[in-house]
Amino acid sequence: MRTLIAAVDGGSLSAASRSLNLPLPTVSRRVADLEAYLRSQLVVRTSRKLLLTDAGAAFVASARRVLEELAEAERTAMGEYRAPRGELLVTAPIMFGKLHVAPIVQEFLAAYPEVTVRLVLTDGVIDLVDHHVDVAVRIGRLPDSSLIARRVGAIRWLTCASPDYLRRRGTPQTPSDLLDHNCIAYEGLELGRDWFFSGPDGTFNVTIRPRYSANTADAVINGALAGLGIASLLSYQVADNVRDGSLVSILNDWAPSQVAVQVVHTPKQHQPLKLRAFLDFATPKLEERMRRIAERYHAKGINAASAI
Repeated sequence: MRTLIAAVDGGSLSAASRSLNLPLPTVSRRVADLEAYLRSQLVVRTSRKLLLTDAGAAFVASARRVLEELAEAERTAMGEYRAPRGELLVTAPIMFGKLHVAPIVQEFLAAYPEVTVRLVLTDGVIDLVDHHVDVAVRIGRLPDSSLIARRVGAIRWLTCASPDYLRRRGTPQTPSDLLDHNCIAYEGLELGRDWFFSGPDGTFNVTIRPRYSANTADAVINGALAGLGIASLLSYQVADNVRDGSLVSILNDWAPSQVAVQVVHTPKQHQPLKLRAFLDFATPKLEERMRRIAERYHAKGINAASAI
């Protein structure tokens, strides 16, 4: 069952071979043996990926539940519910994770020597159930209402540019002025060229024509610092640059509504002590970090909500 699920999650038998560190013939034989035992075809092998049959989809769903129950029994037997111990898988957006989550994880590990943490930083949305994620920090609207969430703060999208660029090209006074400017898009393989703003009649978008685009916040920030154009980024990503003046926040009167930052996890009938300990430890520290940043910027005369 584990081999089949690894193949399904990876999209191929070779992916399962790599993730399980097993020879490819062994992986193929295990899946074939399982199909022979069940007298049913579970997967369709194509030249590019693995596809589940209807029977395979039903079996994989049941297999995940069985393996999760087995893992739960193992954790109970190992005493995970008597003292905080075991491994936690924590995910967070890349830059937010580096700036705010990683330092807290390091403090937590010092306080709880019997717990280990795998911190996965990604700007993609990971399914908590499928990937066995214990805790995730999410920015924005939650796609799954079944998750248990606690709000730790809020951020905004900021439109900003270098002082040099604004001297050369002028400062946009309204969002529509962006159409006459060089813009830097934060996008990967999928285009992200609609920038959202708020006005008297509600939220609206401006479709930019980027001269430069990149799929990481660091690259977008570096482009803005180099004077390539105007960028739109989450406020915590450019907080230091706005504070030291290397980037200037513009169109502040048109800033869209705040975006929530939340700590989320799946509901569990019996919450492991390692998870409870991490939530109790990390959540107030994240709240305090968000609060301190807002207060620091408020003291400098910058709108606190847009400077986190």
